[in-house]
Amino acid sequence: MQTGSDTGQSFSLNVLQKENEQLKNRIHWLESILHHVPAMIYSYDNNNKSVTWCNDRLAETVGFTPAEMTGMGMEFFRHIMHPDDFKLAAVAQQSFLNNKEQFGGLARIRKKGEIDYRWLLGLEVPFTHDKNGRVVEIICAFLDLTNAIDTNVQLSEALNAIMRRQHESLFNKLTSREKDVLAMAVKGLNNKEIAHSLNLSRYTVETHRKNIRLKLKVRNTSELITIARKIGFE
Repeated sequence: MQTGSDTGQSFSLNVLQKENEQLKNRIHWLESILHHVPAMIYSYDNNNKSVTWCNDRLAETVGFTPAEMTGMGMEFFRHIMHPDDFKLAAVAQQSFLNNKEQFGGLARIRKKGEIDYRWLLGLEVPFTHDKNGRVVEIICAFLDLTNAIDTNVQLSEALNAIMRRQHESLFNKLTSREKDVLAMAVKGLNNKEIAHSLNLSRYTVETHRKNIRLKLKVRNTSELITIARKIGFE
């Protein structure tokens, strides 16, 4: 004969089983979203740069299994990234060691066994921290721009606007005198002519131009003038 206590326990067990089944269905649904979202999502340990988790889309894109990615550590990124872009992996790693809140940009990757690279737009943010507040894991989301963009004009305009804002931000770091020197350089004046116009020594002008290149992160005068014109110097 079943007592009231037995009935209550049976009811509670049924409720718990039902809630557990609902929870499992919810987790399965969320995992399905992560694997079907139109982006490559993964996390990595920032100390050794090894992948700790990834969605199916990343595995399909690069041709490596999650276990292979984890086992390869930093070599995984070296294998898939364009040689000119691989250094970004180390830059991102160091940025988060320096407590940077996010790291983003463009990079080229290719699938295992393929020759052609595809362009990715990515953003990385801290995901987990240790007891001292230091970043442990990073979570990343990357979009494939190679074949997935139907708005080419807008993409071009967006990238130009982003670069223009970045250049303007760097430009604001220039001193008033450096801006004067830059304006004259854009007009085609050489160091001797700029020195005469601003009543400076040629050595001082050369120093200003060197500092301008460092602040605007360009390697030569040609790049300097190109960026200056994009900012608005004529």
